[in-house]
Amino acid sequence: MTASELGQELEVGVRTIYRDIADLKASGVPLTGEAGVGYLINPDYVVRPLLFDDEELEALALGAQMVQSWADPAMALAARKTLDKITAVLPDDLGESIRQATSFSYPSPSKPTLQIDFTSLRRAIRTQHVVEISYVDGVGAETIRKLRPLGLTFVAPIWFLASWCELRRDFRNFRIDRMQWMEVLDEVFVSENDKTLEAMYRKNEKEFRQ
Repeated sequence: MTASELGQELEVGVRTIYRDIADLKASGVPLTGEAGVGYLINPDYVVRPLLFDDEELEALALGAQMVQSWADPAMALAARKTLDKITAVLPDDLGESIRQATSFSYPSPSKPTLQIDFTSLRRAIRTQHVVEISYVDGVGAETIRKLRPLGLTFVAPIWFLASWCELRRDFRNFRIDRMQWMEVLDEVFVSENDKTLEAMYRKNEKEFRQ
């Protein structure tokens, strides 16, 4: 198959095909052929399955349980489905290692009750939709904030939203359990170098060093 045919099939340019072919060859994939002629792969070649040792499998199982215990239902379901997919392709003995894991995570009675839709907030972060919230601080004062949601941090048992606050014109962290309500607005924000999650980390690190 020629690079042109591959490019049409994958909807990419010929140069991308050349680069990817070179990367595949470098990684040991048995591709033969050359630019201008075409490429052939041995039909007997199969991608090696992922292999995990017992410690790695237990870490995966425990991580999935922790997500199920502390995240919203949509993410909990995603964690469960991911673990099921991994288990399904493992050899029988390794699959049994996951099923017989000896480390567990359960929901805690100290888990705060959330007033907002956590799933909608996660999606707003991915789609870069501005959100408006009602927030009550540590002394009980309530304010309305318009935010660019940038990321989530979990410090058990609290979830925090890292954001750019339009009211303060600065980065702020908000406890999710102190949000009284939230509305995902139609407004979509464009990433700006000084208002990204990376910029927030750099600013925090600089202030910590000072």
